[in-house]
Amino acid sequence: MRLHSLEITAFGPYRDHQLVDFDRLGADGLFLLHGDTGAGKTTLLDAVAFALYGSVPGARGQVKRLRCDTAAPDVPTKVALELTIQGQRLRVERSPEYERPKKRGDGFTTQPAKASLTWVGGAPTEYPPEGLTRIDEVARTVQRLLGMTVEQFFQVVMLPQGEFAKFLRSDTAEREQLLEKLFGTQRFGEVERWFVERRRERGREVEAQTQQVRELLARVSQVSGAVQESDVDDQTWLEDIEKSAVRELEGAQAEQSRLRREREAAEATLAQRRELADKVRRVRQANATLAEVAEKQAEHDAWRAEREAAHRAVPVLAAHRAVRRAEQERDKASAEVVAAAARCELDAETPVAELRSLAGAKREEAGALAHLVPEAQQQEADRRRLSGLAEQVARDEQREAELLDQQTALPDRISAARQQVEESKHAELRLDTVQAKGTEVAELLTAARELPTAQQELTAATTKAQRAVDAHQQARDLLQDLRARRLAGMAAELATRLTPGEPCPVCGSAEHPEPGKPVGDPVSAEDEEKAQLDEQAAHSRREQAAVAVQRAQQKVDALLERLGARTESELAAELAELRAERDALSSAAEQLPQRTKHLAELEASTERLAEQLSQLRTTLAAAKSEHTTLLSTVEKREARLREGRGDFPSIADRRTHLLDLATRLDQLTAARTARDDAERRLAEQQRALAEAATAAGFADPAAALAAERSEGRIAQLTEALAEVEERAAGARAALASAELAGVDAAAEVGLEEATEAATTAREAAERAAALAHRAEQRQRDIAELAERLRGAWAELGPALAEHAELEALADVVNGRGQNARKMSLRAYVLAARLEEVAVAATRRLQRMSGGRYSFVHSDAAGARGTRGGLGLDVLDDYSGKVRPAKTLSGGESFLASLSLALGLADVVAAETGGALLDTLFIDEGFGTLDADTLDLVMDTLDELRAGGRVVGLVSHVEEMRQRIAVRLRVRKSREGSTLELQT
Repeated sequence: MRLHSLEITAFGPYRDHQLVDFDRLGADGLFLLHGDTGAGKTTLLDAVAFALYGSVPGARGQVKRLRCDTAAPDVPTKVALELTIQGQRLRVERSPEYERPKKRGDGFTTQPAKASLTWVGGAPTEYPPEGLTRIDEVARTVQRLLGMTVEQFFQVVMLPQGEFAKFLRSDTAEREQLLEKLFGTQRFGEVERWFVERRRERGREVEAQTQQVRELLARVSQVSGAVQESDVDDQTWLEDIEKSAVRELEGAQAEQSRLRREREAAEATLAQRRELADKVRRVRQANATLAEVAEKQAEHDAWRAEREAAHRAVPVLAAHRAVRRAEQERDKASAEVVAAAARCELDAETPVAELRSLAGAKREEAGALAHLVPEAQQQEADRRRLSGLAEQVARDEQREAELLDQQTALPDRISAARQQVEESKHAELRLDTVQAKGTEVAELLTAARELPTAQQELTAATTKAQRAVDAHQQARDLLQDLRARRLAGMAAELATRLTPGEPCPVCGSAEHPEPGKPVGDPVSAEDEEKAQLDEQAAHSRREQAAVAVQRAQQKVDALLERLGARTESELAAELAELRAERDALSSAAEQLPQRTKHLAELEASTERLAEQLSQLRTTLAAAKSEHTTLLSTVEKREARLREGRGDFPSIADRRTHLLDLATRLDQLTAARTARDDAERRLAEQQRALAEAATAAGFADPAAALAAERSEGRIAQLTEALAEVEERAAGARAALASAELAGVDAAAEVGLEEATEAATTAREAAERAAALAHRAEQRQRDIAELAERLRGAWAELGPALAEHAELEALADVVNGRGQNARKMSLRAYVLAARLEEVAVAATRRLQRMSGGRYSFVHSDAAGARGTRGGLGLDVLDDYSGKVRPAKTLSGGESFLASLSLALGLADVVAAETGGALLDTLFIDEGFGTLDADTLDLVMDTLDELRAGGRVVGLVSHVEEMRQRIAVRLRVRKSREGSTLELQT
């Protein structure tokens, strides 16, 4: 990672825009950042960290106030960093979240944070060429390229002031926290927690199994009733319980068998006594039944006489019912006569002949009205036709008014339609012009967008041409130098070819008094030829670069000439307006066929409206004429119909009334005839009733009716008499049976004593059975619990052994138990890393301390059994003893802290496998060193510059300014801090 430039605006104490050119600062490999206290030296390092990771190191990152308090409200806070990582140059810009005044109204609003990443010179294949603008994507990309987290970056690239002195003197816990962040050993902590959690889970499982054993033991004790003794083994106690349960079960079963036999004997005796008692009861019951029947003999005879009389009255009752039906028919016929007479409004006793004559007269009158019915129907049809004609006339008159209104408004509509057609034609003509202009503006907008790229290409071509000019000039100077040197050595070259006595090829003399002598570093013809070829190649490249510059300049000039004074935003706005106008004109032009068709329809509607008016007026005149004629015919027919209708609404109603009256007269005649027939049948039924009563042996019909009984009463009497006879027969049969022969009704049985003895024997047998059942259930429960308990013991043993092993291993992993060093797994890994750091830091500390001090890593446990493994002491070569780092002086502490920081940076960089760190910052601490020690420190820093690394020192020590030529000074003022590059 190499930094190129840093730009900050309204950041920290820097109110105005400031630029740091790291390429110029790092030209010598070492530069000094100095200034007054509080001027903002560390803020520049914060700006680098913020640009990359969006945060600043130390306590400053917790405050989250990065904006300059004196910056203008409209000036945004921004940091831009250009750097190269793994050969890829990029530019990162960030703005923090901050509060700014509202543009409208009072109060403040939150300006959200922003971030962007732009590739300089082309993006990698796996990234988009346009760069990144999301904060999370920028953070992930930077961290992926650098290969380290923000904590690692703060410790590796920016060695903070005071942090490593604190690290040097910190205890194991504090040192562990920092190392864990740097080396990412959280996974080992997860392993430790996994063992603890696994031990906890297995402990719960073992406890559950142990609890199950305890519950099973308590259950066995509860079931057996035996208390577990502490001096007796659990398994021995369980075997004794099982044997005792078996013995108890055998005794209970023997007692149950004895009492069951006694119960069976008592129940046999009770059965014999119950049989004898039943026979005595039956004899006594039969004698009582016969006595009861003899006592109620008179009542039974009365029942028989009542039943016989009811049977004789049955024929008389049938005749009586016939008389009642005849009376009902006569009454019904009389009521019909009265109702029919009321409907006819006549006397009910009017002679039948008169009624028939009157009915005939009404029918003749109705027949005379029959020829007027069709005329009445036609009259109704003509009236409906008159109503329809009136409605038709009204509709036609309204339609005529509407057509007249349309005819009046038609010229205005035709004029408006013609105007729309003209607008569409004009739009069609202007559309091409607007489209052509839009194409021209679009091309100009494209040219405006190409201009920045062309200008960048011109700049690049100019730079390349300048380099080509410089290279050609150097090649030309070299060629001229070689030629001059060759000419200077030409005499010596010719002298080498002279032969004594032979003529000189230059002067022709055979004598050679002073031949040329060779000069130092002679130039051969091949050297001159090679330099000439190099000069010609450089000249060719110069000409090609000049052509490229000329072409790039021509392209830029052409674009500028084409654009004139118009900018990209103006062209974009003009193009948007032209496109909106084009869309409106296109819409209007597309409607031309529709508008033309509409105009033709309006022009054709003039004749159509006139024709419709003519037809409508003809139809209206015909309807009015027909209405007048039909109205006269209806009025004449109404006079005839009024006379035939009389007081009725219509002819049909009057004719229906006459026919209905004739029908009612016929009904009255029929009712009179039916009434006379019913009176004759009633007299016949009354005579038949008197004859039936005499034949049944009754004095009159009233006596027969008094003997009537319901079927239920007759069935009741029959059933009662049958029951009496059945009871008497049953009692006599029982007394005569062989089973009851010889049984004395007055004998004593002794049933209660036998019942009590049987009950006592049964209760004793049931208690013995219950005791045997409980003993059997207890023995079965104990056997089942014993089996489960032995199974639980078998499972608990291996589980206890496994848990003990896991618990011991978890204690070792977490630095307890058998772990003599009291080091957890995570601390052990960190101790290995710290040992590497101590080795790397020792090389620099020995150099800077003149070989006196070196770091010693200690893995011993802490005081009072606390964890160890991360101890860091120093070995003093003067005394040969190891001493705590806290005993070092201020200057010695600085040397140790600086060595430790550099060693830690080397180990972290190697561990993360990140980008090669070409830039390193060291903040403060040099004021505690004497001149000799400072020389040693500067020698060490010179070593850091090896391989092209740039080291930036932050210090306000005056001697550092004298030792370091390239300096960046920070000046503070009320108007904000500023930067000044000093060389």
